[in-house]
Amino acid sequence: MDVIERLRALCTALPEVTEKVSHGEPAWFVRKRMFVMFADRHHDDRVGFWCAAPPGAQEALVDGERYFRPPYVGHRGWLGVHLDVEVDWDEVGEIVEDAYRTVAPKTLGAQLAQR
Repeated sequence: MDVIERLRALCTALPEVTEKVSHGEPAWFVRKRMFVMFADRHHDDRVGFWCAAPPGAQEALVDGERYFRPPYVGHRGWLGVHLDVEVDWDEVGEIVEDAYRTVAPKTLGAQLAQR
């Protein structure tokens, strides 16, 4: 399975998630709010994704190798994750769930906690 399919599987496993193309890339939404956007060489020569992140996550994780501050949304605390390096998919799954919880209504976040 390639990286886009693995990322898609993580995102679509979450409650009420839809996929749409945004800015020319696949993106995942929960009730019209984007929480993950794939980035296939979107602004550089790297493959990865951009995602909403809880307060402080960007500052704690950005290292220039695996994690980066994405353009346009980085100033809002979003996190960029490179997928063209060795990927820990369990960690990516946690990051995707954190992104979801960051933008999802509390009722959906509670459903996720019960799973």
